[in-house]
Amino acid sequence: MVTKRVDPVLVIKVILAFTFLFFPNSSFLHGQETIYKYFYRIYFTDKGEKNLTDFEPVDLLSSKAIDRRGKAGITVPDWRDIPVCSEYIKQIITAGFKLHCTSKWMNTALFKTETLTDLNSIQNLPFISEIKIVKNPAGKNGFHDKLFFRTEQTDYPPFDRPVSMLNGHPVHNSGFDGKGILIAVLDAGFTDADKIPSLNALHKREGIKGTYDFVKNDKFVYGYHNHGTAVLSVLAGRIPDRIEGTAPGADYWLLRTEDDDTEFPVEEDYWAAGAEFADSTGADIISSSLGYFTFDDPVLNYKYQDMNGNNTFITQVADIAASKGIVVVSSAGNERNKEWIHIIAPSDGDSVIAVGAVDGNNLLSSFSSSGPSADGRIKPDIVAQGVSVPVQTTSSTIERANGTSFSCPIISGMCACIMQAVSKADNKNLIDALHSSSDRYEHPDSLYGYGIPDMVTVISYLQNLLITKPQNETVISPNPFTSDFYVTFKKSPEWMKLEIFTPSGITIVKRSYKDYISRTIKITDLQSVPQGLYFIRVTTVNGIFTNKIIKINN
Repeated sequence: MVTKRVDPVLVIKVILAFTFLFFPNSSFLHGQETIYKYFYRIYFTDKGEKNLTDFEPVDLLSSKAIDRRGKAGITVPDWRDIPVCSEYIKQIITAGFKLHCTSKWMNTALFKTETLTDLNSIQNLPFISEIKIVKNPAGKNGFHDKLFFRTEQTDYPPFDRPVSMLNGHPVHNSGFDGKGILIAVLDAGFTDADKIPSLNALHKREGIKGTYDFVKNDKFVYGYHNHGTAVLSVLAGRIPDRIEGTAPGADYWLLRTEDDDTEFPVEEDYWAAGAEFADSTGADIISSSLGYFTFDDPVLNYKYQDMNGNNTFITQVADIAASKGIVVVSSAGNERNKEWIHIIAPSDGDSVIAVGAVDGNNLLSSFSSSGPSADGRIKPDIVAQGVSVPVQTTSSTIERANGTSFSCPIISGMCACIMQAVSKADNKNLIDALHSSSDRYEHPDSLYGYGIPDMVTVISYLQNLLITKPQNETVISPNPFTSDFYVTFKKSPEWMKLEIFTPSGITIVKRSYKDYISRTIKITDLQSVPQGLYFIRVTTVNGIFTNKIIKINN
């Protein structure tokens, strides 16, 4: 069978059109919905009469999503990729319920009503297995805004400590800044993220690939809360000597899934919709500085026993996302100095990278949630700086913020750099590498997990696993080439000067790296030059190597 391929941009447009078809927003004023008080999560027994044979992969996913799954050896598509049965949805709508969103992975749909509705009209329908009320008009609980983060202006620790702590500067200096990697940021809002100076370069290169609000079913996300803005500045912000994002070259989808006005399990459904959307667009990484354990209605609260990687709705979704080849990075939580103490969902997922927080001196913060998971697994997985992290949320200042909300994107961004450096690595490889390259790998605990990872070691681990060492000091492949080619080294060059020139001696490429920690470099500079003979000269600590390369037309 020949697989059809389509432009991923077209697929995304189709996805958005589908979204607006099922998520009408006529009741909104700039996304502000007020009339629906009750939300119901309905679980279905099956997906109707649809079968996998009814779909081509491109009917359900972008080409980037298909490629990501293919790299990890994942079946495309699988049963979870089939949409929720539209006929089932129609019957429930006929009974007086309004659809908000669906989860094809969990085979559920989220419905809403203005007043509490008698469920007898639908609960005996043969295709419904369970109904849960996931939001009601219960009063706001006594807890403060869980997304509140204190900011202060200080020059300690150094602005680039989040990167240097992870030995990330040699990674950036080697040219690995996340380019070509797509990160979906799931958060509560991105107030002024379209305006703050540290993200100017991101917007100028059109690195924001799209936005969507799954709480209000609206494209607008640049309001509601500045928590996501701070998170994005940690990922992509760049102002010399003031803020250094861990993945300034990556691309981003900004997805609002958190309703900061209330706290109910319905937000797990929003998160599921956001995660599935991220998958469909081909996101490589989900970065989520959100988590759940207690709610405005205490009857709905989770218990620590639920943090076992299987019980909570959001953790099940997060693990499914990981099963699709996505790197899922989650805040461990800020609860150790509060009554709850423990990690929060979805950081308990066995395939989720749970990130705790240390200060600039590598000491565990007082708030970083404690593991292990309820079933005894090491959690958090790793830690990064989460105290006095440089963030920007307004146009005028760079401030410092505390929370695992910020150690999470530090790791998410570095993961993007690693994936750029070692394109063959899948999410399982990456998790193993992060664990084994951390400073407490031999003696992990329930506070630091496996500890602070060294990103140079992570890349070395993955390249030794996935890239064969050549017998010669350097190898060019493919050669002849048509578009791009790789230079592979027997060992890391440490630093490098690269030149490409014509037979007559005219230099057409010249680059220098004060650090170069990878054993490969991808050369993309010759895509538009005429076919013919060229020479490449690479100077490293190991010597000077000159090779002939031949460009041929397709």
